[in-house]
Amino acid sequence: MIQRFDVGQRLSEMAIHNGAVYLAGQVAGNTADSICGQTRQVLDEVDALLARAGTDKTRILRAEIFLKDMNDFDAMNRVWDEWVPAGHAPPRATVQAQLANPGWLVEIVVTAAV
Repeated sequence: MIQRFDVGQRLSEMAIHNGAVYLAGQVAGNTADSICGQTRQVLDEVDALLARAGTDKTRILRAEIFLKDMNDFDAMNRVWDEWVPAGHAPPRATVQAQLANPGWLVEIVVTAAV
């Protein structure tokens, strides 16, 4: 069985299937924030969605990070490194991408075990 959460016409925020939770790409609500602020917003949203699924960031299986500008890589990583629990850093990819909203500086996609 597939469970979908916050289903819209175009996408669902989250789906759970076979013991894994798949999050849609998470972006900042406040685009006036810096890369650090937007990264914190996104990671807070990831935490909230994982909690709704009955899991947490220690069970992340994979993370994909999309940056508008690779010059923000080090600043984003400082926030990421504070957020990830020691010993639980997941496999991760980070790429530069043209994001759908020009105000978004970072988008993060996460898959985790439930």
